[in-house]
Amino acid sequence: MTGVRTLHLAVEIGPPPSAATGSALRDAAATVALARLAEDAGLDFLTHDDSFARPGLDALAVLARTAPETRSIGLVPTVTTTHTEPFHVQAAVASLDWASRGRAGWRVAVSPGAAEARLFGRRPAAPAAELWQEAGEAAEVARLLWDSWEDDAEIRDVATGRFVDRDKLHHVDFEGASFSVRGPSIVPRPPQGNPVVVVDATRPAARETAARHADVALVRASSPEEAAALRTELHRAARAHGRDPGLLRVLLTLAADLDAHPGGPAALAGLVADWHGGGAVDGLHLVPAVPERDLPRFAAEVVGPLRDRGLFRTAYEGTTLRDHLGLPRPASRYAPKGADA
Repeated sequence: MTGVRTLHLAVEIGPPPSAATGSALRDAAATVALARLAEDAGLDFLTHDDSFARPGLDALAVLARTAPETRSIGLVPTVTTTHTEPFHVQAAVASLDWASRGRAGWRVAVSPGAAEARLFGRRPAAPAAELWQEAGEAAEVARLLWDSWEDDAEIRDVATGRFVDRDKLHHVDFEGASFSVRGPSIVPRPPQGNPVVVVDATRPAARETAARHADVALVRASSPEEAAALRTELHRAARAHGRDPGLLRVLLTLAADLDAHPGGPAALAGLVADWHGGGAVDGLHLVPAVPERDLPRFAAEVVGPLRDRGLFRTAYEGTTLRDHLGLPRPASRYAPKGADA
């Protein structure tokens, strides 16, 4: 890649982890308002955190409601692969991609806590390494199922009453350590082909899954040197799995209270410019202390100056989340060789 590297910016808009009661949850209008703020700022995507212990609708449902109220920003809910069925998970993410016309991703997460395991009447969760292995298998089978419909499998022939060309549907026959899936999916191939996979790769147990499956890896680091080392490690591991490391975006996840960090938004803008310019990360995933308060300031006092420096987009140039991230739309692995993606 030549020239200036593209800067990627994202934000978390879910309720804070301390929200213990339903009264702390936002209504649909408030969530949509935050999403529109992020979109007006031109951010690549927003995330919405989730857990089984949190009251209210799950993040997938929240962002499905948000999809028709936005036009351009990527929508990335947290989806836990522990205690869930991979077939249902992939169908829900594919449906979000259809609802948003190609702007969906999913942040793959695991549930290591015994309290959440008890919600399902199960024994305590497995060790983190096993949970992340299962998460990797869930990401793998999701891509297989998204590919199980070729792009032109739908024919919708009214005259003959045929909706689909059965020769262009494929059984995946996946057999993993934790589950097996035959397929095909019940949802046509998503607009992006494969919705974007996001993994928080800060913890060592998650890095193998991120290197093998993620399109975007999130990391936490206290210095650009630490972030650069993590990025290099992830790229090296991605290459070992036969992937092009240039197609793995690594974003710094930073929790910030814009009213209380030293230097305020100006310092944050400088940090983003320096870490990105030095090659430590490909961008920032901001976790604001109070999204309703901090997101407007982030848009005006961080994104604005970065744009003034020529480091961030002034308008969306594409229509899908893959477009925003500079990632190609993958061809179905089942499509005839040489077929267009």
